This record gives sequence, C-alpha cells and structure tokens, in this order.
Amino acid sequence: MRKILLITALLIFVQSFMTAQPERWQQAIKYEMEIDFDTEKHQFTGTQKVEYTNNSPDELDKVFYHLYFNAFQPGSMMDMRNRALADSDQRVGGRISKLSPEEIGYHKVTKLTCNGKPVKYEIVGTILEVRLGEPIAPNSTAVFEMEFNSQVPVQIRRSGRHNKEGIDYSMSQWYPKMSEYDYQGWHSNPYVGREFHGVWGDFDVKIKIDKDFILGGTGYLQNPEKIGYGYENEGQKVKRPRGKKLTWHFKAPNVHDFVWAADPDYSHIKHQAKDGPMMHFLYKKNEKTEELWPLLPQAMDASFSYINKKYGKYPYDQYSFIQGGDGGMEYPMATLITGERSFGSLVGVSVHELMHSWYQMIMGTNEALYAWMDEGFTSYGSDDVMNHLKTKVPAFAGKEVVDFPQAGSFRGYANFSSSGAEEPLSIHADHFTTNAAYGVGSYVKGNVFLAQLEYIMGTENFEKGLLVYFDTWKFKHPNPNDFIRVMEKVSGLELDWYREYMVNSLHTIDYGVNSIEEKDNGVVIQLQRVGQMPMPVDVTISFQDGTEQVINIPMVIMRGKKPQPTDGTKMVYAPDWPWTNLTYDLVLPGNISNIEAVTIDAKERMADVVRENNRKVVR
Repeated sequence: MRKILLITALLIFVQSFMTAQPERWQQAIKYEMEIDFDTEKHQFTGTQKVEYTNNSPDELDKVFYHLYFNAFQPGSMMDMRNRALADSDQRVGGRISKLSPEEIGYHKVTKLTCNGKPVKYEIVGTILEVRLGEPIAPNSTAVFEMEFNSQVPVQIRRSGRHNKEGIDYSMSQWYPKMSEYDYQGWHSNPYVGREFHGVWGDFDVKIKIDKDFILGGTGYLQNPEKIGYGYENEGQKVKRPRGKKLTWHFKAPNVHDFVWAADPDYSHIKHQAKDGPMMHFLYKKNEKTEELWPLLPQAMDASFSYINKKYGKYPYDQYSFIQGGDGGMEYPMATLITGERSFGSLVGVSVHELMHSWYQMIMGTNEALYAWMDEGFTSYGSDDVMNHLKTKVPAFAGKEVVDFPQAGSFRGYANFSSSGAEEPLSIHADHFTTNAAYGVGSYVKGNVFLAQLEYIMGTENFEKGLLVYFDTWKFKHPNPNDFIRVMEKVSGLELDWYREYMVNSLHTIDYGVNSIEEKDNGVVIQLQRVGQMPMPVDVTISFQDGTEQVINIPMVIMRGKKPQPTDGTKMVYAPDWPWTNLTYDLVLPGNISNIEAVTIDAKERMADVVRENNRKVVR
C-alpha cells in the first residue's frame, strides 16, 4: 500500500511539473551613481556601483555595457547606418559625420573592478566588453565599480544638448548601462538608432550641477528641501542654498532605465491625478507654450483614469512630462517631448509616450526583437485614449467620437502592403531595409495586429485578455508567444496561426463575394479567399425589407468561434471554413429576390487590403 501511495504521489508531482507554466527568471540590478557636471564644457565625471544578481541557471564569464553616447561620433555605426539608408531619419541623416570634437558624444571608462578586483575590458563602439577573472555563478551577486567621464553630444537623436526648442540637456542613454541577459542570452546590440532592452533594478542617482538648473526625470527626488526650487509646492517660496552647484538626489525603484533633463528656465507644474500618480510638467515658457502646457494636466489626469481601468494599474507614484528631446521618447516614470505644438499634438504625443509605460516600461518586451509589441500596442492604446478624451477635455469639445479609432492604421497598412516595401515583423528592429518598413511594421501593423485580434475573439474577451496579459507578464519581458497564449486562454480559441501569419509572413487578407445564385437548396453565396492569409469572416446579408443578418464563418484551425457581439447584434454561426479551401458556399433559405446585397466585413474590422470585392449587390 505504501509503495502504491509513493508511486501515486510521484505521478502527481511529475504531472504538475509537466503542465505548470514555469516562472521566467529575471536578472536583478542595483545602480548607485554620482556625477559632477560641467555645463561650460558639456562634460561630466562619474562613479558607478552596480550590484548585479545572476538569477539565470548559467555561469557568466563576461558582461557587457552599453555606451550610447559613443554613437555620436563620425564614422560610428549609427553614422554609417544613417548615411546608407535611402530614407534616413531627417533628424540624423549625415549630421553625425559633421560633428567636431567639441560636439561629439563619448563615454570613457577609466577604471572598472568586479568584487574589488580589476577586470579586462575593451570599448568596441557603443559596447563595453568585459572579461571576468572569476565567473558569476548562478544565484550569486557581483559588485562592479566604475569610474568614467563623458561628453554630451549636440542634440541629434533622443539625447543631447541644446535641442531645437532651446532645452539645455536631454539626458537619455547617458550612463554606462549593463546589457540584458535573459533566456535568449546576452543582448549587447550596438546602438544604431533603434530600440532598447534592459534589466529591471533600483537606481540611486546623485547629479551635481550648476545651481541655476532645474531637473526632472525618472525617480523620486530625495532632497527637495536642499534643492530649494523646482519641486516645491505651488506658490511656495524656498530660499536657494549657497554655492555654485547643487546635488539632486533621485531614487527609482524597479525600473530598467533612468532619464533626466535640465534647463535653468523650466517652469514647473505639479498635479495630483485623481486615479494615478503625482504628475510633474516641466516646460520652457514662451508664446508657443505658456497657454497650452497649463491645460495639459487635465488631459493627462483623465488619461490615467481611463488607462488604469482598461489596461492595468500604473505601479509608480510619479510621472513627469518634460520638454526636451527631439520629438517624443518614453522612459520609466517620464517622457521627453518637444513642446512647441498645437494642443491636439501636445496631448497626442503625451498620451502616446505615457502608454509606453504599460507596453515597455512595465512589460519590458525586447524592443529590438519585437518592436511591434511596444510601438504597435502603444499606438492601439493611444488611438483608444485620444478617442476617449474627446468627451473629457473641454478643448476637444465638438470632436466626433468614432466607433473604430484604429481605422487609419488599417488604411495605412493596406496601402503599404501593396508597395513592395513591406518587411516581416520578425526582422530585428535594426535590420529593416528602410525606415518606412520599420515604422509601418512596428507602429501601424502592430496596431492592426491588436485591433484585428479584437475582431477575431470579440471585444469583451479581448479587453479581458489585455488586463490578464498585463497582470501575468508585468516585469517579465514577454514575447509574442507569451501574449498570444494569454489570449488563447481567455478566449478558448487557438490563435497561433494568427501570430504566425501576421508576424512571420507578408501574406495579406483579401476576401471577395464571387456570386449570389438561387438554386434548389436555396440561395447560394459563393465567397472566395483571394489573399494568402485566412481569417474568420463576418458576412452581412442586407434584405429588401431593410433588415440585416450577420453571419460569422469561423475557421477550423480556431477550434471555436468568437462570442456574440455586445452591441445587441444577433449573429448566426455558419459551418467552419477550412483554410485549405479557396471558396466557400454559404447557403441561405428562401429566394434571391429577398436579398439586396451581401457584404464581407461590413464594419471594416478586418485588414482586407482590397475592399472593392467585399460587396455584391443583387441586380
């Protein structure tokens, strides 16, 4: 009997081990940094202490750091890449090649130890390659201590000094940053202009700079009373400390990057969101900004309330909107945005960069490999939030709330897919042939990926799935399969086919109505799959008496069907359509004289690239 019990217990253990979803390990890091900034030379010296915990099952005999500022030197990989592209980013182009020694950026590492012992290292472009004398064992922590000096480049891309709106310093990618090591190995990609991947950790940063400057960025300011201004309560007058420089001390918990900006002329607004964090708005007051920036807090307050409910709860107590950078760029707890815009554009860029807090800062998808999971998902959410704000922001009064705010992305994707320039979403972000292919793929097709998935699985399941995805994979670096598995579990459908077609191929969707004929068994409507990508199809039958009937045709490979719509439409389900069959006969009772027209995808929720053949009228 005892033997049987032991065997049974063993079988239960093995079965649970085989069926349970493993917890994906994450590396951990703690940064302590102090820098002393020389605003006349645009240079700074720094010390950095990193506690790096290897939670992987692997022994690490080397580590890598990103040295992003090194990209802003003539002949760098970023320089050569942008000069070679047929449609180079206009902000970059050949500008790097023309930088003088006083205008370039650089990081120079002067000392590096691991656990108190010197290590061998080599700077290779934007990567610091470090060979360890003793490997870092699994489940152990190594302490790296570094001394470095850096020069801030002229503002070209994201980071730099003296941007086009006159902001002195936009300090992103400004420090030696440990590369990510995950289940796919090291991610030590050279910086040529695309996206990022990083280790979540805690930052303790001290920035010593001329006392005239006001700073904002990632993290919570630890010493506002010593700084004397910039973060005081509205209307409060605080006496400025003596001395030429002040040290701003920030701490940021559980983030994978740290950004800051500085200018002596920043105006500062604080606003506590009703359902969200304390918000900080730092901008340079002039005739283009002084009227509109004070209106921004109300719009972003409404945004937080909506996003928290629909996409998941923002986990930090602060967020800052800071004028700076070269357009709009997201970072943990903050964004840099150009600020001399119309109000609609100002809110639009703020909403977009804020949505990145969900699909990059909290989810942390590897943007180099899956940029569409960040930019595309963010674009979907941005369209949704901006549509919602039409009813919440007085300045948007009169703007029409639309049923489908992603319609523009569908049109853009359809147009680009016929250009011959489209490339698969599976391509590494740095290796697209053109910026256009990267941009349309990541932003537009990524947006379409989500919006069309909503069509496949139904709005209720889709919105539930987004929340489950957020709660399941926050702070865990999810990949495309992780996302689609969540949606499969929520919907009860098989959806791997959808991910494979949309991500790994250039197959497009094109369905048409071939014919409508009356036969002995009723009215036979022959539908055709013209494109190479199969989809479940909604067919609307319009009758002569003004009524309509919506029929959903699922696919065999879905192993199910989407639920009834929540808008009150009564949908009828037809037999499944095997993807191998190019045509499908939909049989209706009655006679053809009762039918006015047949329309495929009447609501245009499917990314059908040729709509001319979607509708046939009975003559």
